[in-house]
Amino acid sequence: MALLDSGSRWTEVKGPTHTSSSPDTDNQADGSDRPLNPAKQVPARPGKHRKPMTATKVQTKKSPPNKKNIILTVLAVLVVLGILVTCGYFIKLLIDSKYFYCSRSVKFISLDLACNGKPDCAGGEDELACVTNLTVSTIFPVRLASQSNVLQIYSAGTGWRSVCSEGWTQQHTLKACQNLGYTNKPRSSNTSVASLTPSLKNGPFSTVRGSAGTTPINQTVIDSQACSSGTVISLSCSECGVQGPSDRIVGGVDTTIYGWPWQVSLRSNGQHTCGGTLVSPRWVVTAAHCFSGSKKTLSRWTVLSGNTYLSALGGSSVDMIIVNGQYNAEHNDYDVAMMRLATPVSMAEYRRPVCLPPKDLGLAAGASMTVTGWGYLEEKGQVSNVLQKANIPLIDQAVCAGPTVYADAVTPRMLCAGYLQGKVDACQGDSGGPLVHQSERWMLVGIVSWGIGCARQNLPGVYCNVDQMLNWIYTVMEKKQ
Repeated sequence: MALLDSGSRWTEVKGPTHTSSSPDTDNQADGSDRPLNPAKQVPARPGKHRKPMTATKVQTKKSPPNKKNIILTVLAVLVVLGILVTCGYFIKLLIDSKYFYCSRSVKFISLDLACNGKPDCAGGEDELACVTNLTVSTIFPVRLASQSNVLQIYSAGTGWRSVCSEGWTQQHTLKACQNLGYTNKPRSSNTSVASLTPSLKNGPFSTVRGSAGTTPINQTVIDSQACSSGTVISLSCSECGVQGPSDRIVGGVDTTIYGWPWQVSLRSNGQHTCGGTLVSPRWVVTAAHCFSGSKKTLSRWTVLSGNTYLSALGGSSVDMIIVNGQYNAEHNDYDVAMMRLATPVSMAEYRRPVCLPPKDLGLAAGASMTVTGWGYLEEKGQVSNVLQKANIPLIDQAVCAGPTVYADAVTPRMLCAGYLQGKVDACQGDSGGPLVHQSERWMLVGIVSWGIGCARQNLPGVYCNVDQMLNWIYTVMEKKQ
């Protein structure tokens, strides 16, 4: 067998086997077996090694993206967005603290030029959304009186009259509460005339005539010399003045918003400026002096509610601020204002209105009061990030107006609370905040107004007397609802 090298391939060639040599055989071989063109004999040589066969590449599915990488990417995007939003928020606060934007004329003007009585924007835009004043010269015709919350109706001819229970329906209850500005689960009860205070026991009285309908409640009653039923109507218009599950620190002054869910922070350009009190989902009662100077543009104000910590961001926008038209900045008299939120806030355990007090609540000197706020912890100090509370007694009006205290600086629109020795007091940053008293529910008795220093001897805190401001407060809530 011979091996022929034909390129890179190997081929076998078969031939005869010779055992002996003979002429005949040779001749036969020469004549018939020898090729005409015999190939050159090539000695055998080892073949080349074959290259190992490379496996055919199989198309495989791409594995899904790693979940961990997706989460990290999403978190990174969220962090970047959060940083951008935060930066945008503080940039807006910085701009709003210096300028007023005229959207119609597309320009900025100095904030001092806004709400100064002179139009500087096209169409007087800078003079439209401003703090306004309202003087009330009429008597609001519906009120609650004494600790029994007796419903009284006013008429010019006969004055205030307690409403008898005969003929009274749930529709009358709803109508009366609507007149008072805030209705949430209104209810009425019958109170014995014999149990009333002497000033109410002997009348005069009034009774309803027919159904409530759409007529104001004060126009649905007639005068009466006595109540045939022997009872008058006591009214409750809302679930106000109820604390949530408070977890304040024992023996300390730190507290939580759950204990005082009506407390709010008024912010000018995002900075805490005053305290305030929710009296309905849309109305806040505060002090008139909080809006002095250049703080008269509505757009710079927000109201933060439902938070224990002053560092919390956000807040509700405001579409109306009304200052009592009789406010006297020199004498701190009639120091009350109201803010209307652009949209009502949702009620919860940490956000709830306080009750407005009935007329002539009749609290005696020494009655326990509570004042709350984020104000200075000491005179010339700094605000607290955590809501603070202090229990203080009511001071007799004659003592507070005495020559050793504030003398004639105290008017009937004011009351004093605290200690003549000093010890505990409201301070800067607490202005406009609530002074409350608990009867069956918590009621707003005073508004933090003024004082000389903080916790000084014979110089207690002075508060706007809410009892004297009820007529104005109810009128605002009805006219601007």
